[in-house]
Amino acid sequence: MSERLDRAVAIIEEAMGLALRFFEARDAIATRMKGFQDFVSEADTTVERLVRDRLAAAFPGETVLGEEMGGVADDAYWIIDPIDGTANFLRGSPLWGISLGFVRSGRPELGVVAMPMFKDIYAAADGTGLMLNGKPLARQVPFEAVQVMSLGDSAAADAEEVATLNVGLRHAGWVVESIRSTSIGLAFAARGIFDGHLQKLTTMWDIAG
Repeated sequence: MSERLDRAVAIIEEAMGLALRFFEARDAIATRMKGFQDFVSEADTTVERLVRDRLAAAFPGETVLGEEMGGVADDAYWIIDPIDGTANFLRGSPLWGISLGFVRSGRPELGVVAMPMFKDIYAAADGTGLMLNGKPLARQVPFEAVQVMSLGDSAAADAEEVATLNVGLRHAGWVVESIRSTSIGLAFAARGIFDGHLQKLTTMWDIAG
């Protein structure tokens, strides 16, 4: 498992470099809208293609499912979100990531979440514990009295339900953050920056890593 994780991390390191080059030239990249406030860019498709090619070389014959190019979720498969937080990416925010997970029999066995603008790669597999940039990371929660909840939002989610959830959390004493990148919200929760991440509607490629 550790060898599989090492290979997955190496693939995502390469994908980070490609994504950052697109980020620096984002004013010139092709972009289209998939739905209400749901975008896909040339960066999304090119990064996913790179990850697919590297997975095919490192793990021949294994199934791959990606947000942009589809695929099949079978008994064991890789799942990619090439740019999680495309709207943030396009606007120049650093809060976007790359997510890669491996799922077997409906259960994630390993995951890698990269935050390219911060040069950070979070990674874990069964039995490894959480690692940040190759080193063990113990979750720390400074100033525990500061209660911070990450609230995920999806363009497909009911706006009234999301607003009600936001108001309910605030009435319960929480500071509510909504950064529109599920994988980063979860990574920040794992690290202790957020107490948790709450989201009513999501997709496998958002959470597998």
